[in-house]
Amino acid sequence: MSQVAYKKLKRFVAARLAPGEELGLHLTVGLVLLFVAVYAFHELAEDMRRDAGIAAWDLRLAQWLHLHAFEPLTSFMLVVTQMHSVAGILVLTSLLALYLWRRGERYWLLTLLIVVPPGMLLNVALKYSYQRARPYFDEPLLTLATYSFPSGHTAAATLFYGVLASYLVMKGRRWWAVPGAVAMVLLVACSRMYLGVHYLSDVLAAMMEGVAWLAICLTGVSTWRRRRENGKQL
Repeated sequence: MSQVAYKKLKRFVAARLAPGEELGLHLTVGLVLLFVAVYAFHELAEDMRRDAGIAAWDLRLAQWLHLHAFEPLTSFMLVVTQMHSVAGILVLTSLLALYLWRRGERYWLLTLLIVVPPGMLLNVALKYSYQRARPYFDEPLLTLATYSFPSGHTAAATLFYGVLASYLVMKGRRWWAVPGAVAMVLLVACSRMYLGVHYLSDVLAAMMEGVAWLAICLTGVSTWRRRRENGKQL
């Protein structure tokens, strides 16, 4: 590699890793997360089709969880899952949207609105694309007629808590929000498996779906905001 080409490559890499650049670190991280999440989702979908990999454990784990269900854990999981239903997530999203609007956080409000509702619609489209039947039990804890892959509750939780954690970290460097968001998503995912309406691969795929959509939306809005701010400075 020539000296000139090396310097150009060095400048390109430095620009992609610069936090303040219009197409800098935020875009690089977003693209990496997007590619990793899409690849992981694809692998999970292939495992599900072939009943291999993680999906090979789906039925065994579902049966074990159903066999070991007990109160008051069942009631607690029902509350968790109801809080993160379509209606529950829309209420949480509306409350956060109202907070952001009152704070004058227009870019974060836009991010929230393009992440959560469209992301939930994307999940519905994926369900009808794969059309996987839900786990079946003679005495189910919860019965649903819709498709199983990927989990809508888990995807919605990933989207909502992903935006919330991103906002808290970016605005106040509240790093505790990240493990908090992960814990909430895992709790929702566990509730869906415990109640026997989703397999392990369903909830894992939903997390990857949510991360991919988050990466697209967060990166897109961030890039647009930086472009507008740079334009104003010019």
